[in-house]
Amino acid sequence: MNQKKIVVFGAETFASLAWYCLSQDSPYEVVAFTVDRDYLQAPTHHDLPVVAFEDLIFTFPPDSVRILIPLGYHAINSLRRQRYEWAQRQGYEFVTYVSSRAITWPDLRIGQNCIVYEAAIIQPFSNIGNNVIIRSAAHISHHCYIADHVFISACVALGGNVYIGEQSFIGVGAVVRDGLRIAERSFIAAGAVVVEDTQSDCAYLGNPARKILKSALEVTTD
Repeated sequence: MNQKKIVVFGAETFASLAWYCLSQDSPYEVVAFTVDRDYLQAPTHHDLPVVAFEDLIFTFPPDSVRILIPLGYHAINSLRRQRYEWAQRQGYEFVTYVSSRAITWPDLRIGQNCIVYEAAIIQPFSNIGNNVIIRSAAHISHHCYIADHVFISACVALGGNVYIGEQSFIGVGAVVRDGLRIAERSFIAAGAVVVEDTQSDCAYLGNPARKILKSALEVTTD
């Protein structure tokens, strides 16, 4: 396998941002984009081929490229999880991109298919799972645990010893008090201030954050 040739999933804004960062700030070469066949609208994106995800194994087999899947939080991150798990079953390996402008430590523990954007801070003793996106200027304090398939938005602040459960979404500028447990598939709205543990599949907003009637899935598929 050529360890530096990459296919990026998507052909819209998240994919463009990932392509630009990889092109400017990594040793990787993006050679193509891939989307679900139903969303294949143009043959190229940034002058690179766009191929159907269903045909990827034929056009760019697992022994020729690695994959990055920078999808957002649609359906409480389940779409990104499904595409990640499909590619994994096909034998693909994944890239993790950590911006050179992020602040991390040499013993950073981070999984595969992760993106950490510029100015994000990850303090010592924190652990980042697989298929996690951490946007610009997010602050992950010491001894935090971020489970798989999580999306951390820009300017989020996590206190120390916070646990973020699988597939959770933390909105722009949200604050999570130290020592809390954010349950799996929680939706934390932009600007929310979380001061107590959450329940799985629930949505929270406000200061202090309160549970609302809509579920996390409803909020992220509206």
